[in-house]
Amino acid sequence: MIKDEIAAAYGMLFEPALIEEIATIATVTDFEEGDTLIEIKEYIRRMPLLLNGAIKILREDRDEGELLLYFLEKGDTCAMTLACCMGDTRSEIRAIAETSGTVAMLPVAKMEEWLGKYRSWRNFVFTSYNKRLSEMLTAIDNLAFMKMDERLLHYLYEKAKVNRSNTVSNTHQEIAYALNTSRVVVSRLLKALENDGIIKLNRTTIDILKNPV
Repeated sequence: MIKDEIAAAYGMLFEPALIEEIATIATVTDFEEGDTLIEIKEYIRRMPLLLNGAIKILREDRDEGELLLYFLEKGDTCAMTLACCMGDTRSEIRAIAETSGTVAMLPVAKMEEWLGKYRSWRNFVFTSYNKRLSEMLTAIDNLAFMKMDERLLHYLYEKAKVNRSNTVSNTHQEIAYALNTSRVVVSRLLKALENDGIIKLNRTTIDILKNPV
């Protein structure tokens, strides 16, 4: 049941009356790994609540490269999406499914109504803003202050965390896109990490050997 899925993901955050309302009006959609859920420059009319799975939020640069901002997991929402919904503005991010999962979409009108009706909803919205802002600042710090090998290792650890696996299934080119660098640089740094005994490179996967999830 939809209500059970919502309660499993948000029962510790929302009171029963709010969960009942969400279950009544939400549009629940399944997605598969690699699906584009939100595209840059499109208007967003509904707010997502992630019931299970993982989604990566990306920003596009002037040369149409991509920069990973943060991941969404079960029990999360995207604060940037919320801002677009409330302000009726176009999206500045791209949301891609990291894994298969399920999302509940909520109409904008209810989001505004619940801010005054449910304290738990207000807390959830403000906490989501703060959490996403902190993650975006971390992404900026990584880009500005961390060396590329540190950024690469941070990326691998984050991927392992959201996928709950110490095996990362991404090509060197995909990692390069996420870190806004070249495949040659990524391949060289991955080989150095392997030589240091931190990872093991396989034909199509990367095993993390140190600091496992």
